Amino acid sequence: MINKSVKDATEALHDIKDGATLMLGGFGLCGIPENTIQELLRLGIKDLTCISNNAGVDDFGIGLLLKRRQVRKMISSYVGENAEFERQLLAGELEVELIPQGTLAERIRAGGAGVPAFFTPAGFGTEVSKGKESREFDGKMYLMENWLKADFALVKAWKGDNAGNLIYKGTARNFNPLMATAGKITIAEVDELLPAGELDPNMIHTPGIYVQRIFQGTNYEKRIEKRTVR
Repeated sequence: MINKSVKDATEALHDIKDGATLMLGGFGLCGIPENTIQELLRLGIKDLTCISNNAGVDDFGIGLLLKRRQVRKMISSYVGENAEFERQLLAGELEVELIPQGTLAERIRAGGAGVPAFFTPAGFGTEVSKGKESREFDGKMYLMENWLKADFALVKAWKGDNAGNLIYKGTARNFNPLMATAGKITIAEVDELLPAGELDPNMIHTPGIYVQRIFQGTNYEKRIEKRTVR
């Protein structure tokens, strides 16, 4: 068995360079790779293309990378919680590709599955359809969408083992399993890292074959994106 565990985020991210395309898992601020993002901030890597459902908030998650001007392009679905993202977009300082959420998920899944393109009805006749091929199937119009892949997929899981097998918990399962399959190099950080054989095989969401590096994270804040009270 190949031991894929590394000491920490510093060792895991040693070969990420300026201009890289990154996928960052999670949903809102749930299940985001907090330790990995902090290491990207420390390294000061810039001109990044970030593929993520959300753009974080102003003072946490990808929002911190945006504030440091480390992101050149965002490929996202929901970005409404980040004022700095809005400012950079309106000022023409940030390249942005907004994608319907289901289409984003399927484009990532297609990248991991080796499917270069597919057709979906989502977005036909809207701004999303500009410049894209469309076809009619069974009397309904569909847009052709291309796969998404990345140089590095940065994911967060609840439990993992040193063979790279991963189990996610709750909402943190959004986007992380898809992205884990679509990176040339997948780096996973976990709450709990166990020896191979300790995880129930029937509970594993991401098989270790997709993961190249794994480490146990520390000091997770696990913030709530928008707290509401009655």
